[in-house]
Amino acid sequence: MDEEKGLVCVTGGAGFIGSWLVMKLLQHGYTVRTTVRPDPECKRDISYLTSLPGASEKLHIFSADLDQPESFNAAIEGCIGVFHVAHPNPLKEQDEEIVTKKSVEGTLGILRACLNSKTVKRVVYTSSASTISHSGTNKDMVDESTWTDVEFHRSLKVYGTSYVAAKTKTEQAALEFGENNGLEIVTLIPPLVIGGFLCKTLPSSISLFLCMILGNEHNYEYLKNKSMVHVDDLVSAHIFLFENPNAKGRYICSLAQVSLEDMSRFLTAKYPEYQIPTADSLKGIEGHKTCGYSSEKLLKSGFKFKHGLEDMFEGAVQSCREKGFL
Repeated sequence: MDEEKGLVCVTGGAGFIGSWLVMKLLQHGYTVRTTVRPDPECKRDISYLTSLPGASEKLHIFSADLDQPESFNAAIEGCIGVFHVAHPNPLKEQDEEIVTKKSVEGTLGILRACLNSKTVKRVVYTSSASTISHSGTNKDMVDESTWTDVEFHRSLKVYGTSYVAAKTKTEQAALEFGENNGLEIVTLIPPLVIGGFLCKTLPSSISLFLCMILGNEHNYEYLKNKSMVHVDDLVSAHIFLFENPNAKGRYICSLAQVSLEDMSRFLTAKYPEYQIPTADSLKGIEGHKTCGYSSEKLLKSGFKFKHGLEDMFEGAVQSCREKGFL
């Protein structure tokens, strides 16, 4: 472990990205407070957090909910930085207005707590490629200057408008709050996040990514031409941007765009024990056009990606096997 770097808070620490971020921050020498959703009956198993190396001394778990923004105050008080990963996670498509209100108001409450703490130097907010990928401009490649047009996404009549709207409006509200109140806010924009996972449940991004192994044909259209990043690279970028004094604004964190056919070829060669659909059989799959995402700003700031497609698959498959999903 590195030398002690100070006290930070991670919201949503029980999730796929949040748990990885907690682990990496501990490895980097930080003392970590993380928030998890209230669990009055203590039914949720978060031993994957409490058993992390260094957790017994340097990890403190708080209960908080975006419906009650003030519930984050105790976890944030005295911290030098906050990594805001938590997001409403409905089990099904919910009313867009309800999800957006919960996300925006919860985030603004967290940012007010950061401002009131007088100790928080920077907030890193985990956004999503959904905030840049539906601008309606038909660009093959987009950068941080692009914003999703929620009305355009709604016109596509595809699943997920409540998520797209909530993430887009939340990121905009966070950046505006920082600008108006002198609070340093950096946002990180990942595409599909892949790799091994610590949490007990199957992350939705892994379920989508491995749909050809899991046999979920209805998901093929969403992988027609998908951009991806390894979870380790993503959380490393969070810490890199928190520690980089020159970091400002939005940063895309995307390694590569991969076609469904190329994924099929890779999987077939790597995992012959599974019945992977052939590349030829997938050519007729239709899906709405997706753009690529430029990570040039992040790379120019000095960040380096460490993991390729093979690492993404190996980590995801291994975790699925270990946890009984394969």
